[in-house]
Amino acid sequence: MTPPQTHVPSPGRRRLLAAAAGCLLGPAGCRKEPEPAVRGGGLPVAKPGADWLLTPGAPPPDWHRLDAWQGKVTRPQFVRLLEEVLTDGGVWFSHIEVGEASALIRTATPRANVPRYELKFAAVGAGAPSAGPRFWRRLDELPALRDAARPLDGVHIALDPGHIGGVWAQMEERWYRSEGSPPGKEGELTLRTARVLGPMLESMGARVSHVRTRPEPLAKLRPEQLMTAAAAGLEQEQKPTDPVSVRREAERLFYRSAEIRARGALVNDSLRPDVVVCLHFNADGWGDPEHAVFSPANHLHVLAHGCIGGGEFLLDDQRLDGLLRLVQGVPDEEIPLCNAIARRMAEATGLPPFTYHGNNARPVPGEPYVWMRNLLANRIYECPVVFLEPYVMNNREVFDRIRAGDYEGRAMVAGSERLSIFREYATGVAQGLRDHYAARRTE
Repeated sequence: MTPPQTHVPSPGRRRLLAAAAGCLLGPAGCRKEPEPAVRGGGLPVAKPGADWLLTPGAPPPDWHRLDAWQGKVTRPQFVRLLEEVLTDGGVWFSHIEVGEASALIRTATPRANVPRYELKFAAVGAGAPSAGPRFWRRLDELPALRDAARPLDGVHIALDPGHIGGVWAQMEERWYRSEGSPPGKEGELTLRTARVLGPMLESMGARVSHVRTRPEPLAKLRPEQLMTAAAAGLEQEQKPTDPVSVRREAERLFYRSAEIRARGALVNDSLRPDVVVCLHFNADGWGDPEHAVFSPANHLHVLAHGCIGGGEFLLDDQRLDGLLRLVQGVPDEEIPLCNAIARRMAEATGLPPFTYHGNNARPVPGEPYVWMRNLLANRIYECPVVFLEPYVMNNREVFDRIRAGDYEGRAMVAGSERLSIFREYATGVAQGLRDHYAARRTE
């Protein structure tokens, strides 16, 4: 679907939310509602005295997190990933000075006089980044494959079913129904897919962790605890502060910020997998959720992290988050993973590729189904992330397949004999992971 226009909240609001939320471990981006950013529009202006420009809910950036990566990345590696993956290609020049031996990185956009962070480069020929506090393993760092029937042996995979579902589905606007049917809730569809996919991966030898196992949020904060921050933020932006507007803003802070950051904390601090698979279903505008409008579209795409735009790269937390992934060499593992899974998903589903027409995504060359896009849900995870967007939920055929539920074998649904939509989805993901990890050397 065509992404909505985005904006950057005022600097005062960002600081206020960061302070009010403190450890507001929370989300901001997804394909239907990308996190606030400016693309091609006006740039944010720092409030006098502001220390940083921050995404709502983000903590102040700790640039010392790059210290462990001093001398670990070569200049060619750094420039290639910076220009071809991390950014849209040209937004970094005013923030990063690349010399022969090091890069000087702006650490606080509002404070031009603050010394830049110096990241020293490794000698050419040092290879892919290896040292530093990296918990995930590259393909070439995994143990040799001993059994071809267990191609995922030794691989730790975390499954992250997108959104929440349950009683939260209407709040997060991932709820619809048609023709008197039970409501479709994306958070529950992704959870069902994860329950089918997990055993498939385990049968191939993987260690599987589930980021979410119930239609309940991981975030500890609730909208009621964010009402003050929401009201102050709306006032700062000179927007209406009536009770309905404040409540809706508090809800957005909850499910777009608190929830995703809580998942990021779980992944980075506890689970520490080799890869995260973020499961989603796509959708077109459906109008009144009580009487959803069907869409003729049905398509597939897979997202790797990248293409940080100008307004986003101004935000100090996003600049640091992206660079932490760069110095670890995440893109060089993540993009091949996305490519492998996208090919198998295309084969399993028969869906055409979705095409972005705006400037908030960048295609991966030679891979029509794979795009680079900057989302909170793939930027703050400190390991490779495969972010999947198959099927249009309010497409008539997809709607019928969802209503048919999960079942073994094949059945006649929506005029064709096929696997359940959940098993079809899971099969594509499992086969793509198998293809990628089976490429490692055997004993």
